[in-house]
Amino acid sequence: MSAVQEAARGTGAALAGQTVVVVGGSAGIGLETARQVRAAGGQVVLVARNAERLERAARELHPLSTATFDAQDTDRLERFLRELPDRVDHVMVTAGSPSYTPLDETDLTDAGKDFGGRIATMLAVARAGRGKVRAGGSLVFIGGTGGRRPAPGMSVVAALTAALPALTAGLALDVAPVRVNLIAAGFVDTPLSASLLGDQLEARREHLRKTLPIGRVVQPSDVAALALHLMTNDALTGATYDIDGGQQLVQG
Repeated sequence: MSAVQEAARGTGAALAGQTVVVVGGSAGIGLETARQVRAAGGQVVLVARNAERLERAARELHPLSTATFDAQDTDRLERFLRELPDRVDHVMVTAGSPSYTPLDETDLTDAGKDFGGRIATMLAVARAGRGKVRAGGSLVFIGGTGGRRPAPGMSVVAALTAALPALTAGLALDVAPVRVNLIAAGFVDTPLSASLLGDQLEARREHLRKTLPIGRVVQPSDVAALALHLMTNDALTGATYDIDGGQQLVQG
């Protein structure tokens, strides 16, 4: 049994009988988090925009329910959360992808949607979650660390990297006693990373294996284990937790 699986089993007493809504739960970090919640004795509600992937995840995990829609439709997202039949214990949102576009090729409307959409999604989940998540439960969001180092084509990502921790801290006060935390991930070996990098994926993996202090690439299971910790440790709120294998400490 891996260290990550042991960690998931260790949260069993805290998650047994609890319900976690995973938005973006059909692949990558969201799917792995749902797996670890189930391994730890919890129930899941899965939301994703890809119906085929969501159906596969449901066959594996036997969720309480599923819903298919784009989480950037904030009206639909907020309505979905408000209409859940029972209170839940935690909501995790992994939906969304970074936009790396050279300035000269940036569509200003799209850039506004990328930035505003991520902010609006967090606001919608917080507003609905205030009345749906039990006291002491949590909202867990996924951000990133990559934008902390300026680079061409990273302006919008850098702005979000700076904004999301501040928003997380503010929401933790707005929705207390529901807790709010942000996971800031570096490169994680997910299907999304594969789609962004294409035939450069293996070269990126090999570079990280050679340069990261941990000597390996961060996996979805690593991020999921951190998410479960944030759900079960009820002393944690309003903070941003980095998980990048030391990527910020080295060049590249």
